[in-house]
Amino acid sequence: MTLPAPLATKVAIVSGASKGIGAAIAQRLAADGAAVVVNYARNADDADVVVRRITAAGGRAVAVRADLARPDEVQPLVQSALDAFGRLDILVNNAGVYAPDALDTLSAESFDWHFQLNVRGLLLLTQAAARVLQPGGTVINISSGLAKSPSPSVHVYCATKGAVDALTRSLGMELGPRGIRVVGIAPGFVKTEGNAVSAAGMDDFFASKTPLGRPGLPADIARAVAFAVGPDAAWVTGTTLDVAGGMVF
Repeated sequence: MTLPAPLATKVAIVSGASKGIGAAIAQRLAADGAAVVVNYARNADDADVVVRRITAAGGRAVAVRADLARPDEVQPLVQSALDAFGRLDILVNNAGVYAPDALDTLSAESFDWHFQLNVRGLLLLTQAAARVLQPGGTVINISSGLAKSPSPSVHVYCATKGAVDALTRSLGMELGPRGIRVVGIAPGFVKTEGNAVSAAGMDDFFASKTPLGRPGLPADIARAVAFAVGPDAAWVTGTTLDVAGGMVF
């Protein structure tokens, strides 16, 4: 007997899903049966590739542009899920920016750039989604191991991820009585297109710090998200799960 796909009746939005971790999450949720809104801010071609991969495998997906650093583009993204698929069950807050900024080099502009997307965008998108999420819905916040073990080379980014962890807790408390769970996922070092540039040549270094002996892959994070949105995580909310191969930054 063939079991039904675990997310066969669900609809998900994955922000920042045109590449890397977000793309892997979108593809995994679709493989588990969810219809997926693949959000992107700039590169429509990459988002279309993700959609084509999903549909070629028999899944359902649409690409939707929205820059979540712009508050007026948040609600239309949620509406796009309702227009395309009639409902919303899962929100994955993955979109974010990262730049090095030691104390001597950080600026007000860098601070605003990070916080407008990584924190304000996440919170406003969750606000908009929560208005339509039904009991049983799930919000996933992609955090970072740097939230708990910050680096002096990326002060502002680390601060945003600390804020994300705090929001995961407070949102879980507020939405829990409605039957909506909020779960954070904190990756360690993951091999993505972005890290290939920002941490070029560092794979061996991070592997040496990781008890499981290798950098993470986007699929590793996608598997954790699949668990967090599924029935096996029904008693998990308001907390952030480390998915880092045992590494501490």
